[in-house]
Amino acid sequence: MLSRAAFRALRTAPALAVPRRAPIASTSQRIRFYANKSGRDNTWKPTGPIKFDESNKARPNPVNPNEQPEFDTAASPERNTTPSGSPGPGISEASEPAPARDFAKEQEEFSGPKSPGENTAPETESPDEAQKPLPDLRQGIPSTFGAEFGGPGAKAGGHHPHDPNNITEDPTKEPAAGAGGREGGELPKSAYETSTDRRRNKVANGAYIISALVGTLTAVFMGRNWESEEEEKSNPDAPNGWGLGLMYKRALARWRGQMGYYTEPTFPKLLPDMDPAPPLTLVLSLEDLLVHSEWSTKHGWRTAKRPGVDYFLRYLSQYYELVIFTSVKSMDADPIIRKLDPFRIVMWPLFREATRYEKGEYVKDLSCLNRDLSKTIIIDTDPGHVKLQPENAIILPKWKGQPKDTGLVGLIPFLEYLAMLQQGGNFDVRQALKSMEGKDIQAEFARREARMRTEYQKELQAEKAKKPKHSAGGMLMGALGLGGAKGGVVLTDGTNLSESMAQGKMMIDIFREIGQKQYQAMDKEIRENGEKWLKEMAEEEKKLQEEAMKSMKTSAFSWVAPTAAAPPPSASSMTAEK
Repeated sequence: MLSRAAFRALRTAPALAVPRRAPIASTSQRIRFYANKSGRDNTWKPTGPIKFDESNKARPNPVNPNEQPEFDTAASPERNTTPSGSPGPGISEASEPAPARDFAKEQEEFSGPKSPGENTAPETESPDEAQKPLPDLRQGIPSTFGAEFGGPGAKAGGHHPHDPNNITEDPTKEPAAGAGGREGGELPKSAYETSTDRRRNKVANGAYIISALVGTLTAVFMGRNWESEEEEKSNPDAPNGWGLGLMYKRALARWRGQMGYYTEPTFPKLLPDMDPAPPLTLVLSLEDLLVHSEWSTKHGWRTAKRPGVDYFLRYLSQYYELVIFTSVKSMDADPIIRKLDPFRIVMWPLFREATRYEKGEYVKDLSCLNRDLSKTIIIDTDPGHVKLQPENAIILPKWKGQPKDTGLVGLIPFLEYLAMLQQGGNFDVRQALKSMEGKDIQAEFARREARMRTEYQKELQAEKAKKPKHSAGGMLMGALGLGGAKGGVVLTDGTNLSESMAQGKMMIDIFREIGQKQYQAMDKEIRENGEKWLKEMAEEEKKLQEEAMKSMKTSAFSWVAPTAAAPPPSASSMTAEK
C-alpha cells in the first residue's frame, strides 16, 4: 500500500511535472527483468480498492523532511524537480526546465477548451499522388541519381537552383541545365567514366581502326586486275587498269560473282551440248502441273499423278527433248520424278539449284539451258517462274487433283502441230505462242483446225472437179492388167503422201497417224520389256554406288597409310636392282 506522502506526491505531479525528454531505458529493463524472475507467478489478479485510514488524518506527517528532502513541502518547485545528483545509468541528463511563462494561460493554445476541429492541427501533408507504373527491371535497374540529388526540379524535368555536386558554392560555376552534372562545370565528362568504360572504348576504337584497314585492303585486293583473258572477256564493262573507277568496277564484278553462288544457277550451261541439236525442247514444271501433293492428318503427304501424264510424256518424247524444271529441292523432287517416270522418258531433270533467285522468287532462266530459245517452250503454272522469257511460256491453271482433268492432254494437238511445222524448216515457236496469247489454247486450236479442215475439203473438191475421171490410156493399161505406177512422196513408214492427201487427209492428219504408230510401238515395248529394263537400271545404279563408295574409302584412308595402297616390291625387282 502506498504511503500518504507518496500519494500526495502523485496527486500534485501534473501541476509541477516537466516534460521528460529522454526515455528511461534502464528502469524499464529492470522492471521487465524483475517481472520475468523465475519462480514468480506473473498472472494478473484483481486487488481490492485502496482503503485509507481516516483515523490517521490527525496524526502528524510521518515523512521527515530532513531524512527525505525530496518530499519537503517547503521546497520550491525547481528544487523538488531538479535531480540533486548525477543521473543513473541509462538516464540522459535533462536540460534546464522551461520557464513557467511557457505554460501560462495567456497562450492562445492553452486559453481554454475548444472544439476538436480547432484543436486539430491543419493538415500540411499533400494528398497521396497517383500510383506510378513500376519500372521494368528486366533491362536493368534504372538510375535514381536525378531523383535523389536533383531535388524537386529534377523530377519535373527542370534544374535545381543549386546543384549539390557544386562544392564551390559559386552559382556562376553551376552546370548547364539538363547536363546532370556530367557536362560543363569544373569536372569534364571523362571524370565520370570508370576504368571499365575506358577499356571498352579503347577496344572499340581499335576494332574500328582494324575494320577500316581490313576493308581498305579487301577493296584493293578485289579491285586488282583480271588474272586471265577469259575473266577479262567475261567482264567487258570492267577492263584492266589502275584507276579508282576501274578498280571499283572490278571489285563490284567480283563481289557479284561471289554472291552469285547463292542467287545464280549452279552452272552457266544447265544442259550439255548435243550434236545434232534437238529440233525442239519442251520444259515442264512439276508441282501442280504433272503432279499434285497434299497433306492430311489421316494419310500425311500424298502425291497424285495427273490424268494422261504418261501418254503426254511418251507421245511427245518423239518430237521434243523433254526437260522437267522444278523449283523444289532435289532431295524432295528426285524421288517423285523417279516414280513418275521410271523408264526415263524425260531426258533431263532440273531442280531448285538450277533456278535464279531474284527478289524472293525462284526464276527459271531459259537462257541458261544451252538451247535455242526460238525452239524452246516452257509450260508452267506460275507466271513469276517465267518472267524472264514470257514469250516462250504457256501458263496453265494449277491442277488441284481433279480425277477427270483434260488440261494437259488437251495441249497435245497444238504441240504436235508445232512439231510438224518445225519439220519443214526454221520455225520460231514464239510467233505461234504469241498468236495464242490471252486465249484458251485447247479451244482456240480446235477452232482453227476445224476451219482449216473445211477450207482444205473445199479445195480438194475443186481439184477433183477439174480432172477427168478416166482416160483412154488408163483404160487400156487396166484392160491389159498393168496398173499405173504409183507416184508421190513415200514416208519412212510406207505411207504414200499423195494417196493420203487424195483421200482427204491433211498433213496434220498424216503426221498424227505416224505419231500414233510410233507411240503404240513404244507402249508395246514398255509392256513387254519394262520390268527387265527396270532391273537392269537398278543393277547399274547399285554398281555405280558401290564404285563411288569404294573411291570415297580409298581417298579417305590414303592419307592415313599412303604406303599401304602401293604393292610391296617383288623379289625379281629387287634382284634386278642389285
